[in-house]
Amino acid sequence: MRGLSFSSWPPTKLLLLLLLSLRPAWAPVPTGIAPSKPPGALKCPEACTCSVGGQANCSALGLLSVPAGLSRPVHTLLLDHNRLYTLPPVAFEGASALYLLDLRKNGLRSVDARAFWGLGALQLLDLSANQLETLAPGTFAPLRALRSLSLAGNRLALLEPAALGALPGLRALSLQDNALSALEPGLFAHLPALDALGLRGNPWVCGCALRPLCVWLRLHPRAPEAETLLCMSPGRLTLTPLTAFPDDAFRHCAKHLAARDLAVIYALGPLSFLASLATCLALGSAITACRARRRRRHHPAARRPPRPPDLAGPAAVSEPESEAAPPAQA
Repeated sequence: MRGLSFSSWPPTKLLLLLLLSLRPAWAPVPTGIAPSKPPGALKCPEACTCSVGGQANCSALGLLSVPAGLSRPVHTLLLDHNRLYTLPPVAFEGASALYLLDLRKNGLRSVDARAFWGLGALQLLDLSANQLETLAPGTFAPLRALRSLSLAGNRLALLEPAALGALPGLRALSLQDNALSALEPGLFAHLPALDALGLRGNPWVCGCALRPLCVWLRLHPRAPEAETLLCMSPGRLTLTPLTAFPDDAFRHCAKHLAARDLAVIYALGPLSFLASLATCLALGSAITACRARRRRRHHPAARRPPRPPDLAGPAAVSEPESEAAPPAQA
């Protein structure tokens, strides 16, 4: 069998073979074959702009709802300056690795209690400059890794401890520029790591309800806004710094009952009601019996009704002793 020899080939074919062997590595991929994405690549939601670092920028797009197509590689989601007036249950499905969520200036009015389900890795949440008036219990309970929460610039007049839940890692909480007059007792009980609290711009009423906040401020003297918080009412305490109230100033305030005391009250309440009801019935029966007895004493014998008159007249009472004898017959 004869070996392969290039000497017998025409020069044109040899030149063509040389050019094909030198085909650069950057030559275009033939049309019809799409380049494959590595597993776990970022899937960008429609109308948003995404970057390699896992950021999805959906700011100022006039969105009316959270964009669909969120995926696990999304770590930062910017949804500020849109028109998200409400957040439905499980609003961010698929973004389980989300680290930062920006929802500023959306005109947000309501947040479902299950809106943040599935965001266990979220650490930074900004809900400032919206129109929130209330928060349902358990709204932030799924966010166990949360470190910073901003609710500034809303219309909150009440913030219940159940809305925040237990957030062991929360270090910064912004509540400035709301309508808060006091903070509910127990609000700080499940926030052990909290050391930055924004409170300015609220109409604080310096009364017994403000005691938990004053206690927290004394325990955190280096809080940045501690010295600038002033009472807005009542009149004699207007513009008094909140840090000026020692614990003795609240001695006249009623202390909240402990859980054990409440359990005793709830247990004895129904029994006390039944006992008082039985006592009232017994006293009523005794009083009724005494009145009846006194009435019988003043009227010993009841008069009998008069006997109806006899229609036959007095002549029928007694018959005549003798009757006239009939005349003798002749």
